[in-house]
Amino acid sequence: MTTNLPSTILGYPRIGANRELKRALESYWAGKISADDFLAAAKGLRLANYARLTELGLTEPAAIPDSHTFYDQVLDAAFLVGAIPERFADLDGLDAYFAVARGDATHPANEMTKWFDTNYHYIVPEIDSATEFAYTDTQIVDRYTEAAEAGYTVRPVVVGPVTLLALAKGTAAEPDFDPLTRLDDVLPAYAALLAELHGAGAPWVQFDEPALATDNLPADRATLIEQASRVYAELAALEDRPQLFLAVPYGDSSQAFDSLVATGVEAIGVDLDRGTLPEGARAEGVTIAAGVVDGRNIWRTDLQDAVRKLDSARESGARVVASTTTSLQHVPHTLDGETWDEPLNTNLHTWLAFADEKVTEIATLDRGLTDGWEAIEADIAASTEAITQRAETEGVTVASVRERTAALTDADRRRGDAAQRREVQHEKLQLPDLPTTTIGSFPQRSELRVARAQRRSGELDEAGYREVLKNEIKHVIDLQEEIGLDVLVHGEAERNDMVQYFAELLEGFAVTHNGWVQSYGSRCTRPSILWGDVQRTQSLGGEWIEYAQSLTDKPVKGMLTGPVTIIAWSFPRRDIPLAEVADQLALALRDEVADLEAKGTSVIQVDEPALRELLPLDADKHEDYLEWSVGAFRLATSGVREDTQIHTHLCYSEFNQIIDAIAGLDADVTSVEAARSRMELLESVEGAFSNDIGPGVWDIHSPRVPTTPELVDLIGAALENVPARQLWVNPDCGLKTRAYKETEQSLRNLVEATTTVRAGL
Repeated sequence: MTTNLPSTILGYPRIGANRELKRALESYWAGKISADDFLAAAKGLRLANYARLTELGLTEPAAIPDSHTFYDQVLDAAFLVGAIPERFADLDGLDAYFAVARGDATHPANEMTKWFDTNYHYIVPEIDSATEFAYTDTQIVDRYTEAAEAGYTVRPVVVGPVTLLALAKGTAAEPDFDPLTRLDDVLPAYAALLAELHGAGAPWVQFDEPALATDNLPADRATLIEQASRVYAELAALEDRPQLFLAVPYGDSSQAFDSLVATGVEAIGVDLDRGTLPEGARAEGVTIAAGVVDGRNIWRTDLQDAVRKLDSARESGARVVASTTTSLQHVPHTLDGETWDEPLNTNLHTWLAFADEKVTEIATLDRGLTDGWEAIEADIAASTEAITQRAETEGVTVASVRERTAALTDADRRRGDAAQRREVQHEKLQLPDLPTTTIGSFPQRSELRVARAQRRSGELDEAGYREVLKNEIKHVIDLQEEIGLDVLVHGEAERNDMVQYFAELLEGFAVTHNGWVQSYGSRCTRPSILWGDVQRTQSLGGEWIEYAQSLTDKPVKGMLTGPVTIIAWSFPRRDIPLAEVADQLALALRDEVADLEAKGTSVIQVDEPALRELLPLDADKHEDYLEWSVGAFRLATSGVREDTQIHTHLCYSEFNQIIDAIAGLDADVTSVEAARSRMELLESVEGAFSNDIGPGVWDIHSPRVPTTPELVDLIGAALENVPARQLWVNPDCGLKTRAYKETEQSLRNLVEATTTVRAGL
């Protein structure tokens, strides 16, 4: 079947408007439902999504993308081509799939890291010279047939071969192997998929190739574009195939555009929010899916600006349709049911567009493309009015906040000599070699979850809730002392999320009730909405740190989330530079840090796990970003005395690329994810990093309990690159997602392993 590509979205949230997939996944993993029940639940969600998208206006054949996955789209592509590590050879089906993603008692999981510059995590494929590729997974074709039988002509979405291999890593046997050298070997599997989709009657297939829009991968962009041009010319030359829609989301595709037009693919998707078409671009005979609706943020589209971009794209001679810039997997499902506190309850809805509202915007723009822009004049006027009204709303601009950031100087971002600080901190804290700690959060027991729900419903008053929090904090402190950790945490019992908690206490934020977004697998977050200038008008929870410290003689870390991470894990405003937003947040945190120090907190951790995440995809923007992001952290942490030890934490990103910036944070101790990659990061630390570092030795995103010998080996591997006097021992990340049974045993093994290694120093 041949049909024109209609206006469309590049993908849709997969977790479910009410997190249906999350519940099905976790029930299946817990053994509460069978595999058949899980598969039935996933099918029901897919069909419900198709029905919803049809209702919202995606009625043309192939307008609806099938971007569903049980866990991760990169993992799906690896299984599609048979790139399954040999250690999982004894497993098959869902057992193999979820073991690669999460690990189990006998199978360590594949590494997990951030998907380009988003907070979504993908499973890193492992590929070497011995990997045998074959078309081994028919799920994509099966889902197309399933949809067709239900009356929907969907468009399958697949991670393309260049991006799949560009994101892959070598195996333990060949750690330095370049998976891109296997590009020709993987193509027959993709060709087989195209033939099967053609046989099933699919008119279109979408290949996502975001690797062509970034400078942040090991292979340079020019090489990736050259390879993609060759590959898609080969795929386009196949006879038995659907029409090819080659999407280059997440960044500027202008460097690749002319080459991709020449391949013979029928449609190309471009992000016109973060990028442009090349000057004088010509694309006759090709459809351009112009990404004019931001798939990554929740602000309403400026329809007048979208019209301008669509008209400009038409000058290329191409047929032009409207599209989102990326998959909508990065935004919540719908505004329906959301309410806001005063003064936003009459305003915020008109400023925002979640996934369903963005689909409606695409349908509106499609109507304008088809019937003329005069057909949507009222819609354009309404969007312009909302943008104007937002700019004039009280709190969007606060003079006192702007005056404070304008008065900042370099001195506000500097501390004293690091070596001198280490000496006075060592004298004050009296910690042993290889001090042990955790990252911050602990599992939250059912008593706490019940109390939180009762507080929301009014069944439990504030005093009763505070008693529950105190009991939970005491439990965490007592447990850590009994296990034998050196620097303790209060466990963050009062926090529902490491960003939302602060958003609820700071001015300039709004929080959602059901704005869930998938982070990885079944893990979802509710990003807050950063709509106005940020002010700290109350404590950010220092009383709980003070209470925890009163229960022990060991140091308890004061826990805060850093300015860059708050931005990255919220939906930030776009009307002022992010550097200004970061400084506003940093000043609020600086005030809290000063209060913590004044109340006797001697160790303060300001987490920045998103530092690498927000690194721009274009290399020419790196320097500016790193200057303001590092500067914001230093602004938040540079007001303390020399004997106050500042920690930070970073996780699940490729940090080797910014190791100098991490050193530039000038934290006294930096803890960082390193377990799944077996200390790979530390190869770049020597010579660049003079302060203390705590590479994670326990992968907390897997249900596996690491054995003591495993941990001894990892600590030993870390000591190959880091002197013992600078090395801390800790998990990869916070423990909130883990159960108490595995948490306790893992921490006991961690302390036992550290004791063993200390004895041999």
